[in-house]
Amino acid sequence: MRCQPSNNKPVYIWLKKQQHCMLCDDPCDNLLALCSDCEAELPWLAEHCLNCALPLPCAGLTCGACLKRPPSFTRVEAAWRYSFPLDALINRFKHQARWPLGRLLAELLSHHLQHAFSEGLAKPDLLLAVPLSRQRLRQRGFNQAQMLANWLSHSLQLPQASELLVRRHDGPAQQLLSAAERKRNLRKAFTLTDPAAVQGRHIALIDDVLTTGATAEAIARLLGKAGASRVDVYCLARTPKPGES
Repeated sequence: MRCQPSNNKPVYIWLKKQQHCMLCDDPCDNLLALCSDCEAELPWLAEHCLNCALPLPCAGLTCGACLKRPPSFTRVEAAWRYSFPLDALINRFKHQARWPLGRLLAELLSHHLQHAFSEGLAKPDLLLAVPLSRQRLRQRGFNQAQMLANWLSHSLQLPQASELLVRRHDGPAQQLLSAAERKRNLRKAFTLTDPAAVQGRHIALIDDVLTTGATAEAIARLLGKAGASRVDVYCLARTPKPGES
């Protein structure tokens, strides 16, 4: 079984002066392992809901679902739409243990967040990764959200807590369920080992992809009940509505 890699043991030589693009293998024109052409072709998230980051046709709007039932989290920050080729990169990182791809995406997300902070986004006090159950962690060998949190903590100079948020039980995989089933699957799924540690603090929840937002909602509600002052969600990608490209 693969073990969770340490934040102090890089899985790629990121300090090389000459990188080759992980997508096209051409020499890169920057220090990242991604050339400018491939970076430009990624499905960057444009107009989206001000709360949940759902892709929308116009900027500055809140989607109908958030207007009808405001989420427990304040804001979602995602760099991309979940579409080709970004979806393939995330799946290779998540399901094939291609850790260098995850490291690259985390670095790009870090740049996105740094820009958002400069534009007025409030910096969180603490990063928390969406946890896996013990059974799912044994099966996969690592938690991709925790790896993202480790990398973001280092690049953004923000603290993160890996043992504070725990998943108590494991149901069916979320991606196999409908929106209603996802909510039922998450009832009482998470707990805090030290609720006082989040009281009065601004928490940023880290995950790879936001789909229905059921997981983020369940955890944000838990954090709010424990006294967190604000909960944001940072993720690599946001899915569009079903049926939309």
